[in-house]
Amino acid sequence: MQFLDWLVIAVFFIALIGIIVWVVRQKQNDAADYFLGGKDATWLAIGASIFASNIGSEHLIGLAGAGASSGMAMAHWEIQGWMILILGWVFVPFYTRSMVYTMPEFLERRYNPQSRTILSLISLISYVLTKVAVTVYAGGLVFQQVFGIKELWGIDFFWIAAIGLVVLTAIYTIFGGMRSVLYTSVLQTPILLLGSLIILVLGFKELGGWDVLMETCSNVKVNDHGDSMTNLIRNNGDENFPWIGALVGSSIIGFWYWCTDQFIVQRVLSGKDEKEARRGTIFGAYLKLLPVFLFLIPGMIAFALHHKYVTAGESGFLPLLANGYPNADAAFPTLVAKLLPAGVKGLVVCGILAALMSSLASLFNSSAMLFTIDFYQKFRPNTPQKHLVRIGQAATIVIVILGILWIPIMRSVGDVLYTYLQDVQSVLAPGIAAAFLLGICWKRTSAMGGMWGLISGMIVGLTRLGAKVYYSNVTDAADSVFKYLFYDLNWLFFCGWMFLFCIAVVVIVSLSTKAPSAEKIQGLVFGTSTPEQELATRQSWDKWDVIHSVIIVGFTAMFYWYFW
Repeated sequence: MQFLDWLVIAVFFIALIGIIVWVVRQKQNDAADYFLGGKDATWLAIGASIFASNIGSEHLIGLAGAGASSGMAMAHWEIQGWMILILGWVFVPFYTRSMVYTMPEFLERRYNPQSRTILSLISLISYVLTKVAVTVYAGGLVFQQVFGIKELWGIDFFWIAAIGLVVLTAIYTIFGGMRSVLYTSVLQTPILLLGSLIILVLGFKELGGWDVLMETCSNVKVNDHGDSMTNLIRNNGDENFPWIGALVGSSIIGFWYWCTDQFIVQRVLSGKDEKEARRGTIFGAYLKLLPVFLFLIPGMIAFALHHKYVTAGESGFLPLLANGYPNADAAFPTLVAKLLPAGVKGLVVCGILAALMSSLASLFNSSAMLFTIDFYQKFRPNTPQKHLVRIGQAATIVIVILGILWIPIMRSVGDVLYTYLQDVQSVLAPGIAAAFLLGICWKRTSAMGGMWGLISGMIVGLTRLGAKVYYSNVTDAADSVFKYLFYDLNWLFFCGWMFLFCIAVVVIVSLSTKAPSAEKIQGLVFGTSTPEQELATRQSWDKWDVIHSVIIVGFTAMFYWYFW
């Protein structure tokens, strides 16, 4: 890092502070102002926030690392702009009509208060133990690699970078609320995109172009069935990414994440109306087509450069692990450190900062909102609005502390960050996805059916996680049906079967219990909207919304065709 790099970083922070000061000076007297930015966000802010919230250190380290280690396999999870379209075209009308702040609140409207509590609890635990800790942990690793500092003032620089990142982000989230998340995303998103694009271009220049990348990676076999690093669709006997499991599993996880998770949907709920919310999802879907090219392919470039250097008799491009293998998770920060000139390196570091801070800020705001609206206000319904804002700020501080305390445990999974995250989400998603999908598609879905769908998903998911912890540490465990189902079975196949199981639970319990009244589900399920609601939805889109959506789906289809 040279003087010019630090100058660029300083300018970035001055601009960031200016936006935060402007946001804090805006009046935020009630919960809608603080948590949803006053519900007046435009499509540009919504789409940018969706993308910036999604892109975190699990992409900068994990996705690039996945590209360097397994090639295109993880692209199923990243080429999901089409799934964000489902949020905009299918779910936005129901969420807008329900006038809710949170996804658990929507389930209470559709089912019962118990469903709301269950989903809130699952969401809060998963945020603290996965997203907060993973993002902060990987962020510390990124800056340790980029700055090349092992210790500062006698302290491991990892901790200085990680805790500094959390504290800085928490400050502007606590004081600025949702507006700070939305408007800083407008600054951060273009910087992140520009910085990552520069990495991509310089990486190709160093390697020799796209053809060299494809030739190098296509010659590296990833299984015994002849599949290479460039294959997105792999033999169904592949140990990690069988094609049926990858398509089904990634779709279930994607549906849960993009259409029902508070972390993402809260960006849409902040829209001033249904039209802005939908167009925000379309813009976000366009942006979501980029991560494969901005993060995963640079990881493959780093692998190809390492192969090129080793073949030429040099020491290699990537740093080596203790076992002598290249450190795949160091792919992105190594590209930054070795390829970028002064000034540009500072810009890319700003992009990394933007990704980490935006993702964390969105997470803090969503978590605080879940606690304040779905727990605190539920038990103290007469709490003044200004007091709710203060409770939300206090909840953010607690979440920050819990995330930091969890980091030492997360450090033990640093080499499998992205896979770890998807693996946990694969047992979290099915029950929630089943409850939401049948909730808006089937009028007969009862309150007890939806609730038991959530409960069954939580029980099966926790059993799977517990079995993984147990059998991973017991080497001489005897084979059994339980061990096969909850440990040996491929994680993607398990996700698919778990989803069908939860669907079956919802259907059976719904048919065995009292159907919801027409008044209860009015406007919340297909076929129950009033003529006025249907007209409002129809007037919220035009032919250009359809054209852009078709372009996104078409690009996704072309991507699958090219990397098949």
